[in-house]
Amino acid sequence: MKQRRGVFALVMSGALVCSIGLLAQSKDEKKRDDAQKKEIQSVVKVVDDAAAGQPAPNDLSLAWVREDVLKAQGNKEYVPFTIAIDPSKVGGDKVAFYWRVVSKSPAAAPEAAPVANGKKDDKKKDDKDKNKKVDYAYEDITFVPVVAGQNPMRISRSFTVPAGAYDVYLVAKEPTPEKAPKNAPPTKMSLLKQTVNVPDFWNGDLATSSVIVASRIDPLAAPLTPQQQADRPYALGQMEIVPTFDTKFTKKAELSTFMLIYNPKVDANNKPDVSVEYNFYQKQTGQPEKFFNKTNPQNLNAQTLPPQFDLAAGHQLQSGQAVPLASFPEGDYRLEIKVTDKIANKTLTREINFTVNPS
Repeated sequence: MKQRRGVFALVMSGALVCSIGLLAQSKDEKKRDDAQKKEIQSVVKVVDDAAAGQPAPNDLSLAWVREDVLKAQGNKEYVPFTIAIDPSKVGGDKVAFYWRVVSKSPAAAPEAAPVANGKKDDKKKDDKDKNKKVDYAYEDITFVPVVAGQNPMRISRSFTVPAGAYDVYLVAKEPTPEKAPKNAPPTKMSLLKQTVNVPDFWNGDLATSSVIVASRIDPLAAPLTPQQQADRPYALGQMEIVPTFDTKFTKKAELSTFMLIYNPKVDANNKPDVSVEYNFYQKQTGQPEKFFNKTNPQNLNAQTLPPQFDLAAGHQLQSGQAVPLASFPEGDYRLEIKVTDKIANKTLTREINFTVNPS
C-alpha cells in the first residue's frame, strides 16, 4: 500500500505539554478590564448554579465535539478538547467561553476541629469553611472572536489534570453590554456538562496517546507564546496538528494519523524496539468484516531512530501514517493499529473507524 511518511518528523522534545489556567494566570497577575471581570463573575455563577442542580439554557447550541489525551509534565495528563457553537445565534462579535474541570473522586474527609471543654469548636470550623476557597482541578476563561461564515464554529482549548474521572462544565455566553437598552432581551448563553475519563500514562505500562486523525501537520518555526499555546492546544513542540472532526473522506483524500507511544522498555542505550502495524478492514452489511490492506510495519529501534534519540532525555516516540484512499472502494472501514514492544513482549491495539465516499 502506498503511504506518505515524510510528514511525520520525529518528536525530539516539547511533547510533554501543559496548559495555563486561571490559577496560573492570577499568579502572573494578568489584568483584565472591569467588563471582563464582571463577565467572569457572571459565568462562574452560571456554573455554580448548574452544579447545584439548577437548569441552564442552550441558546447557542453548544456541543462537545471530541477530546484527546497526551502525557503532560509532573505526573499529569494534557487534554486538548473541542466544542462547537452556532455563531449565527451570537449577537456580537465575540463569545465568552469558560470551562471548569471537577474531579468525580470524593474529596478527602476534612480534619476534625479542635475540641475545647469536651466540645468541638463549631464556630471556628464554620468560619474556616466560609473562608475556604473551592479548588477545582482546572478552570479557565477566554474571549473568542466569532468567525463569520463558519457554522458550526469550533473552539479548541485544553486542561491539564492527573489521571481520573472528571466532570467538565462549559459555558459559552454573549458578553453583557455595558449599557443594555431598556427592555433588551437577556444575553444568550449555553451550558454543557461533559464527563471525561483521563488515563494514567505515568504508571509505567505500555500505552499510547489518543490517535489523532489530522487534516494536516504543520511545522512551527518558533515556539509559541503561552497565550498562543492556550489558543492552539494542538501545537506540540515543533509542530502543530490540525485535527479533522469528520472521519468521512473522499477517494481523493488521505487518512493521516498521529500518536505518541509511552513507556516502552529500552535497551542499554535507552533505545526502544517497537513495531507499529496499520491494518485496514472493510466492513460489510450483515457479514463479518474482511481484511483489506495494510502498510509496511513501522519499526522504531536503534537502527531506525536518530543516534541522539534518548527516552531518558525526554524524547518522545511518535508514530503516524498518511495513507491515500484512492484505492479504497467506497464503504466503511476499521483501521487497527497494533503496537508491539519487542523488549517487554507486550502488545496493544488502537482503532479508528472511517468511511470512504465517492470522489
